[in-house]
Amino acid sequence: MIRGEVVARAMGFSGVPVINVENACATAATALHMAASYVQSGAADIVLALGAEKMFSIDKVQMFSAFDGAWDVHEVDASRTRLLAMGQGVSIPEGTTTAQPYSVFMDVYAGMARAHMEKYGSTQAQIAAVSAKNHIHSVHNELAQYRSPYTVESVLAAPPIVFPFTLPMCSPISDGAAASIVCNAAGLRKLSGSRERALRILASEIRTGSDRDAGDYDHHVTKLAAVQAYEAAGVGPKDIDVAEVHDATAVGEIIEIEALGLVQAGEGGVAAERGETALGGRIPVNPSGGLECKGHPIGATGLGQIYELALQLRGEAGARQVPNVRIAIAENGGGVIGIEEAVVAVTILGR
Repeated sequence: MIRGEVVARAMGFSGVPVINVENACATAATALHMAASYVQSGAADIVLALGAEKMFSIDKVQMFSAFDGAWDVHEVDASRTRLLAMGQGVSIPEGTTTAQPYSVFMDVYAGMARAHMEKYGSTQAQIAAVSAKNHIHSVHNELAQYRSPYTVESVLAAPPIVFPFTLPMCSPISDGAAASIVCNAAGLRKLSGSRERALRILASEIRTGSDRDAGDYDHHVTKLAAVQAYEAAGVGPKDIDVAEVHDATAVGEIIEIEALGLVQAGEGGVAAERGETALGGRIPVNPSGGLECKGHPIGATGLGQIYELALQLRGEAGARQVPNVRIAIAENGGGVIGIEEAVVAVTILGR
């Protein structure tokens, strides 16, 4: 309950406010949002937002139980039934569900994937195209958990998890940590180092989900949060140069880039097949390799996305550098209520 205070004291900080943040997979992005709000309020000139997670356990059942609290624990059976019913018109081939332990959230995303397939005609091959693209990106990320390249064919031929997902389409259990220093102009003057490397938070928006029809993507929580973020930043989807989005499974990237307006509704998988979201494409997405490859350490994931975008904006991403990046966007979701994320954070950064 006091892990933040313990870490701060070990680092030599005492007598300062420390707040422990919990918001499922959106925890770190929420910490960044709170840090920015704290600085904007004038309460401090400098705030450290830090996320860390230790997920791995030899006991696989115990390890995956970490996700059990990320939805309404009083409605588990009803939630599972509702989510598994999504995309009922899509037939599930035999032999496409593993007997090995896996996170219940893979079932959640599988329901979302089949609903998207049913509404828009998206295919398993298009989901595999997203995964293959991210695995190719991760080859150049020395901090990624997995750095082996995949083709669409090798993704489809990999061991199944739950239809339409195979193993490379799913984010792994991960340990990790990330941090951001948030400051105002006065705080920046107090810090050592090059001021030219400082970046601007153009928008930091957090929105919770609502009760909506599964096919009503116009009211998807990410889309509504993105509208708020674009308005706050004074930019639009066409101004975005690079994106990091929450791809706990490959279909997550498809759904989220559509909600962010980076591609048209139903075109996320098609965009991946065309190479539009790859490095060198029209709008590179997840140049880090995404959660599928660099890992998904729950409490650190959102700030891990910010770290990647900071590298991109500073021109320090090496072989995975997107040229001439001026504006970048991150989307980080957490938990599930109903048929969508319980909470979503959208952050827009600029040079």
